[in-house]
Formats: sequence, structure tokens, C-alpha cells
Amino acid sequence: MSRKSSKLVREGRFAAEVEVALVDEPEGWGPYLSADDAMKLDAVRRALRAGNIAEASRHARVFELTPVSA
Repeated sequence: MSRKSSKLVREGRFAAEVEVALVDEPEGWGPYLSADDAMKLDAVRRALRAGNIAEASRHARVFELTPVSA
């Protein structure tokens, strides 16, 4: 059984919301990510770190973080 979830990845001034499927099996230590979803998170993190927003946007919704003064 799996359910949709979103994971946040933050690198520097960017954050990305990545849609993943959490796998929950009665016999295992659940919930966990599939290998494909784990590689997708890593790809988004590498793209953000390199400043390649277009590549990160292929797999996720990308946001630019701006500081707020109080």
C-alpha cells in the first residue's frame, strides 16, 4: 500500500516541494520511499545546489526563500 506525500528539500536560498509515494507494508519498517523517489529527491537537491532551477523544476515546485525582518 502506498500514499502520496510531499517532501521539502532546502538548499541555500531555495526550497523545493517534491511529490513522493510513501510505501507502507505490514511486514516492514514503514513508511519508506521507493528507490526512484529517493533518487528524485537527490536529483532535486543536486540541481538546487548547482543553481540549476530549470532541472529542479522538472521534478518539484521550487521556491526562493527571502528573509523577513521583524
